Amino acid sequence: MSKSSRHPSDHMDSSSGADSPEPVAYVAPDVANREQKAVNRSKFLVFLTLLLAVSGAATATYLLMEDEERGDFEASCSFTPKFAGLGSEISTVTRQKVDQLFTAVDAYSSFVASEAKAESNSSWPFVYVSDFSPKTEKIAALIGIQRPSLVITPFVKQEDKDRWTSFVLETAPLWYQESIDNEGINATVEEYMNLTRPFVHHFATIEDETVTVPTRTPGTVSPNWQRYPLQPGVGGKNSKGFLVTCYDLQAIPAVADLIKISNSTLRPSIGFTRLPDTRPGRIDKFVVDSQIMQPIMDQGKAVGMIWLRLPWLEFFQNLFVEGIVGTIVVIRSNCEVDDAIRVLSFTIDGSSADFLGEFDAHDPKYDDQVVTSVILDLNLQSDDIPEGLCVPILTLDIYPTDELAETFETSKPKLYTAVVVAIFAFTSLVFLLYDYLVGRRQGKFMERIVRQDQIVSNVFPTAIRDRLYESGQKGSQDGTLFDPLGGGAGTAGSPLADLFPETTIVFADIAGFTAWSSAREPAQVFILLETIYGAFDKHANRHCVYKVETVGDCYVGVAGLPEPDKEHATNVCRFARDCVKTMKEITVKLEVTLGPDTSDLDVRVGIHSLPLTSQVYPKWASDSRCPTWGKKSVPAFR
Repeated sequence: MSKSSRHPSDHMDSSSGADSPEPVAYVAPDVANREQKAVNRSKFLVFLTLLLAVSGAATATYLLMEDEERGDFEASCSFTPKFAGLGSEISTVTRQKVDQLFTAVDAYSSFVASEAKAESNSSWPFVYVSDFSPKTEKIAALIGIQRPSLVITPFVKQEDKDRWTSFVLETAPLWYQESIDNEGINATVEEYMNLTRPFVHHFATIEDETVTVPTRTPGTVSPNWQRYPLQPGVGGKNSKGFLVTCYDLQAIPAVADLIKISNSTLRPSIGFTRLPDTRPGRIDKFVVDSQIMQPIMDQGKAVGMIWLRLPWLEFFQNLFVEGIVGTIVVIRSNCEVDDAIRVLSFTIDGSSADFLGEFDAHDPKYDDQVVTSVILDLNLQSDDIPEGLCVPILTLDIYPTDELAETFETSKPKLYTAVVVAIFAFTSLVFLLYDYLVGRRQGKFMERIVRQDQIVSNVFPTAIRDRLYESGQKGSQDGTLFDPLGGGAGTAGSPLADLFPETTIVFADIAGFTAWSSAREPAQVFILLETIYGAFDKHANRHCVYKVETVGDCYVGVAGLPEPDKEHATNVCRFARDCVKTMKEITVKLEVTLGPDTSDLDVRVGIHSLPLTSQVYPKWASDSRCPTWGKKSVPAFR
C-alpha cells in the first residue's frame, strides 16, 4: 500500500473554493540541525583554541628571543666577552691616549729647553730650536694627532722687548726657511717676513680696519714664537691678513689663564676654547677644543710655555676600528667657574667622529648602561691654582645608542616565530584535512539519516515521529539514534497509543475500479491512483484531514487527530465534497489516455464520527509492504 502523511495543523484554510495548495515540502528534523551546529561550534572552538595557542606561543617566542638579545646587548655593555668590552675599550684607549699626549708634551718641553740652550748658547727668551718643524712632526706621532697646532712661547720681560724685536728679525728667517722646506709651503721667506710684525703685539680695529698694535699686557708677555705648522691660514696668514708670529698669547683670556696656572704650579694645565667650525657646511657653527699649556723649565723656573691645541674631534677620529657604531661619549668637566664649559658630546662611528654640542646628548633610557672613567686628572692642589681659576678633572661617560643596539638584533626572533607559525599552519592543515574527511563521511551519514527521516515523516505525523525517535533512543542498547528502517535500535518497547474522543473518519472508495483495473495495464492503474490520490492529498492538507492509509482503491482519512479539532466533522464533509468534485474532473481528463470507460468511474464516500484509539508499535516502522491490486486482492481486502 502507499502511505503519506501531512501535519493537520499546517493548513487551516477550510474554504472549499480556494485553489489547492502545493504539497508541503519536507523539512529536515531539528535534531540534525542541532547536531550539525554543535559540531560546527566544536570545530570553531578547537580552531580558536589553536589560534590563541599559536598566537600566545608566537608572541612569547618573539618576546623571549628579543629579550634574550636585549639581555645580550645589555650584558655586552657591561663588559661581557661577547661584546669585547666596548665601553671599557673606549675608556681605556682614550685614557691611554690622553696620558700619552701629556707625557709626550712634557718630554718635548724638556727637549726644547735643552736643545735651545745647547744650540743658541743664549739665555731665554732669546732662543730658537733649529729644525723645529721636522722635530715637531716626530713628536706628533706620539701625541696621536696628525698635524698638531703647537707653539713655543717664551716669557719676554718689558725691558727685553726691544731686544726681542731685533732677535726676531735675525732668527725668524732661519726657522721660516726650515719650515717652508719641511712642510712644502709654496711661499718665500721674504713673503713671510713681509707679513711678520717683529714686536710683541695684538690686533685692534681702528676705523673698521684691523691693525697690529704693541701689546698692552703689563709685565711679562708671551709672544707666539716658533709654530707648527707654520702656515696658519691660506697664503700663510691669518684671517686678519697677518702672521701670528709675536702675537701676545696673553691677549687671549683663556690662554692667559692657562699661562697663569702653569706658571704658578709649574705643572701642565688644560682648558676649553670655542673655535669656529671650518668643516664644509658648518658655517656659523662652533667646535670646542682644549688648550694645553706645558711649562718650559730652566733652572727650576718657567721660562716659557709650549702651547698645544687639542682638537677633540680629531682626537676621537681614527681612535677605533670600523664596525663600532653608534656610541655616544660625553666629556664632563668638574670646573664650576663662570662661563666654564662643562659638557661636550661626541658620537663615534668606527673611525669617524662628530661633535654634537655642549650638552649631554645620550638617550636617558641608557642611563643604567653608562661606562664612566676619569681620563685626565693633573693632580693639582687647589691652593696652588690662582684664585678664580680652575683646572678641570675630565670624566668620560660612554653610552650605547639605538644604532648600536640594532647591531645585536638578529633574525632569530622572527625565525623562531615563523617556525611556530609554520607548525600552527601545518597543524591547521592537518586539522582541516581531517575535518574535511570526517565531514565528508558525516555528510553521507546525514544524507542517509535525512532520507530515512523523510520516509518516516511520510508515514507518521510529526508529533508521532518525534515520539518514535525518543522511544528509539530510550530503548537503544548501543546509544545510537533510532533507526526506523533498520532492524536494530527501537525494536523493543511499549506501543505508542492515544485516545481521541472526537474524530470523524472518512472512507473514499472508487466505484467500478475492480472491473476497470482488470482490463488495464499496471502502469495505467498506477497513473489513475497516483493522480486521484495526489488530488485527495491536497484536499486533505487544506481541510486538516489526516491521511491514515490507502487500501487498494480505498482512501482512508480522519479529522481530529493527531491534533484535536472541534471542526473535525465539518472538515471531513468539505473534504468529501471536494473529492467527489475532483473525481469527476480527473476521470474526464484521463479518459483520453486511459480508455473510454474511465469517465464512468466514481467515488463513494462514507463518513462516521466516533472516538478512536491510535497506536504505533515501533517495530512496525521497519515493516515494508508492497500493495497489490486485482480480482484476487479486492475480495481479500473486503
